[in-house]
Amino acid sequence: MKNRFQNIVLKLVVFTFMITIINACGGVSEEKDSAADSENVFSVNQVLEMVANENDVTRTLYTKAIVGAGKKQGMKFDEDWRKNEVEAGPLPALFLRGIATSIKKGEVPLGLYLGSDFPVNKANKLKGTQAELFELIKKDQKPQFFYDKEQNLHTAMFADLASADACVTCHNNHKQTTKSDWKLGDVMGSTTWQYPSDSLSYKGAIAVLNAYSKGTIDTYKEYLAEVSTFKESEKPEIGTKWPSQGKYLPTPEVFLDSVKKLTAYHTMKKLVLAK
Repeated sequence: MKNRFQNIVLKLVVFTFMITIINACGGVSEEKDSAADSENVFSVNQVLEMVANENDVTRTLYTKAIVGAGKKQGMKFDEDWRKNEVEAGPLPALFLRGIATSIKKGEVPLGLYLGSDFPVNKANKLKGTQAELFELIKKDQKPQFFYDKEQNLHTAMFADLASADACVTCHNNHKQTTKSDWKLGDVMGSTTWQYPSDSLSYKGAIAVLNAYSKGTIDTYKEYLAEVSTFKESEKPEIGTKWPSQGKYLPTPEVFLDSVKKLTAYHTMKKLVLAK
């Protein structure tokens, strides 16, 4: 009983440590590894489920609270948002691509990409095993896990839903769309995550979650950098307010803080109850 209590306390301490790192968006601690840090206690599937949940919350928040609400205030979002002559922000799928690009540039070997059987971009067409497993995902929306022998990567696929009107409208009206009858709640595609190891330590799990959070901030900051180049009449005010309150955008810190408040319980439960 005493050892069990000590383990629970230790896990709570580690979780607090993880939240501190993530909120700061800094690197992994340089303190000496403890036994809990170095022991592999998570399967790769558990960690990918945790980061997939954070991604679901982040994308839904961005899609509804930034894109959906922002459009009502006259803000624009476009696939060519990075072009100098385009005064717009990234569409949800491109926001995810930005996160994936940031992760790829980092040291954590975490892969992330979005695929579909009816993609706007042909490069995102699901093939092979992923196409087969996606048919199962469309039926019950349950995640699918497998080992990709060609890439030597553990792979997890999660349903990507049409969670907001902005998703449905954009895909149905896109000039390159291959499907124009999407409805709210449809499984539009799958978010795929990959990682080389079959298990991770607390430190490894923290690094994965931290890499995703950094990717979110990097992409959101890139969007705000674009906003700073807009004509004065088109610039939303950046601070603590959201588009639902007017022509405003939250700071990166405010945006990430909202994500963490929505995901903290789920992540904490997974970490503390790990065996």
